[in-house]
Amino acid sequence: MPRLRQVPRSEAPPEVIEMYNMLFGDRDPVAQPGTTTGTPGDWWTVFALVPDVFRHAVAGFGLYRSPKRKLNPQLRELGQTRAGFARGSQFVFSQHCKSCRAVGLSEEKIQAIPAWQTSELFTPVERAVLAYTDDLVLQGGRVHDATFVRLKEFLSDEEILEFTYITCTYELHATMCRALRLEYDNVAERIVEIAAPAGAAARDVMRDISRPSDN
Repeated sequence: MPRLRQVPRSEAPPEVIEMYNMLFGDRDPVAQPGTTTGTPGDWWTVFALVPDVFRHAVAGFGLYRSPKRKLNPQLRELGQTRAGFARGSQFVFSQHCKSCRAVGLSEEKIQAIPAWQTSELFTPVERAVLAYTDDLVLQGGRVHDATFVRLKEFLSDEEILEFTYITCTYELHATMCRALRLEYDNVAERIVEIAAPAGAAARDVMRDISRPSDN
């Protein structure tokens, strides 16, 4: 379950109901979760807690898909998908793998995104975009001059601004999904102590194996 309360159909305002109808039909998505694309759908039911945040997020989806955008959709999706992978969001990564297919990226390239640095499939502009994405997400925006110079060989200032805004927006979504355990990021913490066998005494193994030999 998500970490925050979900908003049932009976409590949702009109603008949320409109999206519920589009995604869930006439079902209550809290009582009967699941979208037609296979996702649980709890991103929508949790964001509905604050309707103006819900509206702002939905408007953002429209912004990046607007015909006013100068940025190539394939480059946009590379950035969003890599941002999901780099931030460790199963949901953002998985959903945007599908979006990559929708804009015409090959299956080979999609599968290579996690290890793009060692792949020969990507064009120079795609490699520049992926390197920039890693600096945005993994380096917190600490972009080396050489990376930015390379990026500007291919993209206009307007395209770079669009790419930066959209990619950072999806880092935000990736982070929020993990923090609130939404959708495919509803997973338990995996870095935990593994218990020793029953009856085993506490032992400093590293101390024991580092002792000088008695021989």
